[in-house]
Amino acid sequence: MFTADRQLTLKNVLLATGVVLTLAMGVRHGFGFWMQPISQANGWTRETYSLAQAMQNLMWGAFGPFAGMAADRFGTMRVVLVGAIAYMLGLVWMATVTHPTLFVLGSGVLVGIGLACTAFGAVSGIIGRVAPPEKRSWAFGISGAASSFGQFMMMPIEQQLISAVGWQNAFYILGALIVLLMIPMAFYLREPAVEHAHGPQQSIREAASEALGNRSFLFLVAGYFVCGFQVVFIGVHLPAYLKDQGIGNPGVAVLALALIGLFNIFGSYYAGKLGGRFPKRYLLSTIYFSRSVVISLFLLAPLMPLTVYLFAAAMGVLWLSTVPLTNGIIAGVFGVKHMSMLAGIVFFSHQVGSFLGVWLGGYLYSTQGNYNMVWGIAIALGVMSGLINLPINERPIVRAQAA
Repeated sequence: MFTADRQLTLKNVLLATGVVLTLAMGVRHGFGFWMQPISQANGWTRETYSLAQAMQNLMWGAFGPFAGMAADRFGTMRVVLVGAIAYMLGLVWMATVTHPTLFVLGSGVLVGIGLACTAFGAVSGIIGRVAPPEKRSWAFGISGAASSFGQFMMMPIEQQLISAVGWQNAFYILGALIVLLMIPMAFYLREPAVEHAHGPQQSIREAASEALGNRSFLFLVAGYFVCGFQVVFIGVHLPAYLKDQGIGNPGVAVLALALIGLFNIFGSYYAGKLGGRFPKRYLLSTIYFSRSVVISLFLLAPLMPLTVYLFAAAMGVLWLSTVPLTNGIIAGVFGVKHMSMLAGIVFFSHQVGSFLGVWLGGYLYSTQGNYNMVWGIAIALGVMSGLINLPINERPIVRAQAA
């Protein structure tokens, strides 16, 4: 583990990563509020902005494994510093660029790098290395709760900023906030030198090859695709969906997204806590099956503010509760040396799902005039993912001793 020259404490790591995740995920979850004002200001259809959001999610996933490799090798602090700067530049880009292709590509790359370097994949390794094995699942749950608190806290702030100072100035303010708060927190994540343990030493390529050849890892990859599809489609398109269905008060969508964040604080925390007591694969399956049930009930129930809030609360419990369980399985099966990289690989699948969820939402709306087909796909994928997670083997891999 760490040498004695500087000993990180779990409390400090959870505090610093909590602030970073609160901002990274809180700002990102509010991007749906900009869909209509940006589209109207630039004369775009929803498909253009949806494609930009899809590109951000895809780039987030594509850069994720590399950000994880860098965090495992060079330390989390450096990666978070790069991410804060990239995230800020991405928000400025979204505020100033009006050409649709440049908007999609530039915001996709910059915000994608920013999220890859400041979200779960980049910080999961340091949490796994600092937390003792018996507290690891709980610690991942705490980090998930922090990101959920960010969603709960930032939703009203972002909507109010757009109303008070305009959508462009809102981007500038959030960019400044990210830099001013994330950079000081990064210095609490300065990792000391790592002592080389006795026994087999895996290279990055060997660790990736081992994981990709493991059936349970591939099941996690497939399941996480579904998670990304569902949460990003709902997070980006729910405000527009509600308006289309006659709920014109934007406060309903704001409160709904805030409730998702609020209830996910409890969902993520208790998922991590329960993951230390029960098989994580069964908990993951339960979450995915439950999502399909909740979405189905939402579509069948009469649409009114009350049913929207009930849907948001239920989805909130299930929202990011997959994260501590997925990361807990990765750490338990493969160890923590290459934790950030392996989490980044799994998360890439999540982001491919995110890309398709947010882009299909915009594309099918443009071609069909409604979101019905995307809701149906989300339900079917939830059932599929629930089945895929059941046969996962959570036993640690036993590696041959090096000669």
